[in-house]
Amino acid sequence: MDNPSGRESILKKHMDIPRDQKPRTRKRIIQWSVAVIALVGITGVLRNLKPAAPSVDAATVWMDTVQHGTMIRQVRGPGTLVPEQMRWVTALTAGRVEQIMILPGTEIEANTVIIRMSNPDVAVQLLQAQQQLSSAEGTLIQLRSTLETQRLTQAGLVAQIRTQYRNALREHQTNQRLYDINPELVAGTEFARSRDQVVELEERLDLEEERLAVQEASREEQIVAQRVQIDRLRDIVEFNQDRVRSLEVTAGVPGVLAELPLDEGQWVQSGGTLARVVQPGRLKAEIRIPQTQAQDIAVGQRAYIDTRNDTIIGTVVRIDPSVQQGTVTIDVALPANLPRSARPDLSVDGNVVIQRLDDVTYVGRPAFGQANQRVGMFRLTGDGFAERVSVLFGASSVNEIVVREGLKPGDIVILSDMSQWDRFDRVKLKGR
Repeated sequence: MDNPSGRESILKKHMDIPRDQKPRTRKRIIQWSVAVIALVGITGVLRNLKPAAPSVDAATVWMDTVQHGTMIRQVRGPGTLVPEQMRWVTALTAGRVEQIMILPGTEIEANTVIIRMSNPDVAVQLLQAQQQLSSAEGTLIQLRSTLETQRLTQAGLVAQIRTQYRNALREHQTNQRLYDINPELVAGTEFARSRDQVVELEERLDLEEERLAVQEASREEQIVAQRVQIDRLRDIVEFNQDRVRSLEVTAGVPGVLAELPLDEGQWVQSGGTLARVVQPGRLKAEIRIPQTQAQDIAVGQRAYIDTRNDTIIGTVVRIDPSVQQGTVTIDVALPANLPRSARPDLSVDGNVVIQRLDDVTYVGRPAFGQANQRVGMFRLTGDGFAERVSVLFGASSVNEIVVREGLKPGDIVILSDMSQWDRFDRVKLKGR
């Protein structure tokens, strides 16, 4: 049998021996250090990793290939076809629209009645003017009669005094001869009386003849003044007659009635617009070009007018010197033979050719690119991805723009707006 006391003494002896803890603590420290270093390394690696390239559906973006050759610079703007010859028909006098004779779109002649109007006051004014003219003409007749009567009366008086003067002169001459023969044959008082009578009658004759001359001169002046008054009244009558005739509104020129903004019964003021007559065979295009692009436009440049159905080739003939609402209006002359789609007031688009650039690298104009600017574009790499490149643009046209730096002929770039991917340098094109 075993000795229990001996076993207890051996166990107690082993329990009293102290154990060394350093190897285990050092091992733990090393393990923790390795773990921390690994964690820091992993964190650094993860931090330096670039974000994954986003995916973009290739069918939803607009792409183009960079080319080298000749580029035609053009500027575009909306516009309208307007007649070269147009006439606004205005109201000569105020009146009420009684009847509309012609509707817009109808071909008319110069004397075609468009509208019938009425205004009783105009008729009354014509009657009053005619009455004043008749009165003035009667006054002229009466004036002529009065002046002629006065002239005849004065002429008779002159003749009478001339006779008296001649009788007195003969009497005085007789007394003078008797007095020269013998002074006693004629009394002195009688001789003096005859002499004084001759002097008096001579003076009276001169005065009456002068009065007759004044009457004849003033007679013409009074008649002329009355004739001027009659002519003035006749002009007033003709003016009022024109006002009455203008109540039947005519076109004035042949063409097509393009506009008639009136209704029957409407009152129109003098000078108000009644209608617009155009000649549809001769049209021009008025194109509105943005002011930032209009500085290169010059008279004589070729322009292409798009009517949505046809393209008409014209020539720039006028440039408006002023800017209105951020655009400059240019007039484009069109050929005489126009397609059937060309109609007055038709909305069109105009492209003006401003320059021909030879031996240049160009690409389709992106939605976000402007002339002489540096932008970022996505260029296809050939492995289903597109990478961002810095591109410097030059002169621009309607659909193309010159590439100065960053691209070469044959590169395929994305022209669509890619601003939502600005924080990525690469995108993956799905379906490419």
